[in-house]
Amino acid sequence: MKTLSVLLSLLLAVPAYPCTRILWDGKNQDVIVGRNMDWAEDTGSNLWLLPRGMEREGMAASNSAKWTSKYGSVILSMYDVGTADGLNEKGLTANLLYLSESHFGSRDQAVPGLSVSMWAQYFLDNFATVAEAMASLEKSPIQVLRASVPTAQGVRQGTVHLALSDKTGDSVVMEYIDGKIKIYHGKEYRFMTNSPPFDQQLKSMKQYQGFGGSKKLPGTTEAADRFVRAAFYTERLPEPKDYREAVAGVLSVLRNVSQPFGTPDPARPYISTTRWRTVADLTRGLYFYESTLSPYLVWVEMPKLDFKKGAAVKKITLAKSYDLIGNISGKFKTTPMFRFLKPDAEGSLKAQN
Repeated sequence: MKTLSVLLSLLLAVPAYPCTRILWDGKNQDVIVGRNMDWAEDTGSNLWLLPRGMEREGMAASNSAKWTSKYGSVILSMYDVGTADGLNEKGLTANLLYLSESHFGSRDQAVPGLSVSMWAQYFLDNFATVAEAMASLEKSPIQVLRASVPTAQGVRQGTVHLALSDKTGDSVVMEYIDGKIKIYHGKEYRFMTNSPPFDQQLKSMKQYQGFGGSKKLPGTTEAADRFVRAAFYTERLPEPKDYREAVAGVLSVLRNVSQPFGTPDPARPYISTTRWRTVADLTRGLYFYESTLSPYLVWVEMPKLDFKKGAAVKKITLAKSYDLIGNISGKFKTTPMFRFLKPDAEGSLKAQN
């Protein structure tokens, strides 16, 4: 019993970093994607404008993936060491969420390597649609490599999964489980939270009313419960009169599955709080951001931004910028590009993955 008690205390002491992502596809061809970022501390996120023509490499020690950005994007950084969320000029969006079961596997030197800090950016740079991205992965695979993220609470392994969506409503969820990538591609895969892995979330959802089961809608902040509630409320959103109502509808669901500040749970002292949320209107090229520390919703209009090759990298500082309000497309300032986080040493990947 003592051994079990110690094990449980160690498991419960692991910080929980929950997030939620939803996709709403309207009858009038509106496609809107929203996500919450729930984290145990401020993520130091900023809004970046990245033009076409940027040369990148995946930062692997050997056989690193290399590419030149085909499309410009607006992204939200995390600690300014990686891309957590973003939208490119063609209407492809990427949402990176925490998944503790992620297991990237040992390094395969035959496959070009890519730091997990660049995983979302790789797709935003290179593809206009989900189908295009999946076709490329099948023809030219990449291997995502684990990177450890420095936080105020210590170094955390970057265990995440990734969702992509495009303006046709197509969607894909990608997870690395037991060293193998699992891909769930189709318009039906519109929701994502955290643990357990995606296939188990889909199975669990069938227990509840509205999805074939008899259980009542769950109400806790656990990832499996948020998954069900996100799906339930998104599927019941009324058809909006205009894009404002469409965005408001998605925001209403995101707020329903948000994590309150200081959730009172003695068994899980490291439960996370919703820090910010984004909404991407893929149809119109609008990218919204809302901090839970500010009463104001801000946004940028992608068609009005300069993504041409050779244009400057620009940034809007979000940290403690509580006076930002409304359309902030004109507030980007030329800034040197941040450095993506390198993957962990390949020896440690083999030992710990």
